[in-house]
Amino acid sequence: MNAPKIVVICGPTAGGKSAAALELAREFGAEVINADSMQVYRYMDIGTAKPSAEAQKAVRHHLIDILYPDEEFSAALFREEARRAIADVEARRRTALVVGGTGLYIKALTAGLIQGGEVDPAIRSRLRTEAEHEGREGLYQRLQAVDPKTAARLHPHDTYRVIRALEVYERTGRPISLMRERHRFEEGPYQVLKIGLLSEREELYQRIDARVEEMMRQGLQEEVQGLLDRGYSPSLKTMQSLGYHQIVAYLQGEYDLAEAVRRIKRDTRRYAKRQLTWFKADPEVRWVHSERDRATVREMVEGFWRN
Repeated sequence: MNAPKIVVICGPTAGGKSAAALELAREFGAEVINADSMQVYRYMDIGTAKPSAEAQKAVRHHLIDILYPDEEFSAALFREEARRAIADVEARRRTALVVGGTGLYIKALTAGLIQGGEVDPAIRSRLRTEAEHEGREGLYQRLQAVDPKTAARLHPHDTYRVIRALEVYERTGRPISLMRERHRFEEGPYQVLKIGLLSEREELYQRIDARVEEMMRQGLQEEVQGLLDRGYSPSLKTMQSLGYHQIVAYLQGEYDLAEAVRRIKRDTRRYAKRQLTWFKADPEVRWVHSERDRATVREMVEGFWRN
């Protein structure tokens, strides 16, 4: 029996993935499997650029609004949930369109995960306490000393992943970057077509800036305040994510709103650059221009699904 076919639409934030996916899903009768690590959370709609209610009504979306902001999610959990969703789609004789910019999630789904990465609650708890007392910069400097390759690809304020990398090092005595290099990913259970949407840098940056301005008009500040009013701690991983962290800092008086917006734009551009670095390292991704090559994308998908 042939392995199920899935199409992956990936690329940087604000790169046009959702619009392209909606167009393809409507034409080919597909259902969308969300591969964005933040769109899984309820109450976090504007800052995550979640598909609109109209889009979700027009095309069925999976793995959106499945968790509360104080619940943990991971690549392993995503893989499990995504495979279950794809099986459901296949059972109804539909096709699955995986869409998102979280590269590790896509890799986990299509190629497996590094083994031996079990969580050690004691080490993780201690590192979190150290981060609170010593500051994030101290932990990041420690990671630079023991695993410079991983440190180079992480933002110093990405405390969750910095702690995870230090946890792996303390538990195994080996840097996680070495484990990644040595790991041979398993043969995936799917036939996969990966399409990466690309824009010129200035065009992408303009789209990012425009998206942030639109998020503010839509009520990002009010969304963040609503999360705080619901009792969600500013220290949660979700509340430390892009867009939310900066608005929380503004609401706590660390800087004014204009500075918060400037930082969201700046940090989103940096995030997009890291996403591009990740996806460009994947030789399976076939790159097309997000706007000019829509017809090419359609032809690629049609040829893949119908042959």
